Amino acid sequence: MLPARNRLRLPADFSTTLRSGVRVGRRNLVLSAHLSDPARPSRMGFIVSKAVGNAVARNLVKRRLREIGARLFEEEPAGFDVVVRALPAAAEAEWEELVAETEQAFAVARRRLASRSSERRPSSTAGETIRRSGEASA
Repeated sequence: MLPARNRLRLPADFSTTLRSGVRVGRRNLVLSAHLSDPARPSRMGFIVSKAVGNAVARNLVKRRLREIGARLFEEEPAGFDVVVRALPAAAEAEWEELVAETEQAFAVARRRLASRSSERRPSSTAGETIRRSGEASA
């Protein structure tokens, strides 16, 4: 079970993760991930609409996703906010399929976040190259 400290609850947290995070789609779900404070535990939130099915089907999907989230956060205990949106196909998916898709989507999201954060940090050699080319044209 996903502990309460690892759950996204506030609408603002969901919005931040969905708008500024990376998004990875799979057949049964769409996973959005955002780097948060590394000192804070990783958190996960779920969006399971009525399109997934009746209340029984939606609750089953949520319980499964919470368990998968708890397993994922054993490996990545801090630094991520994740929102998982279940698609209608998730109601018919087997446990193993949901586990595999969520793990794959999270791995892709982590790689994208890592490459995004490394792109934002310019290296000193790049800055020197820009200055040198600017000096040459002036």
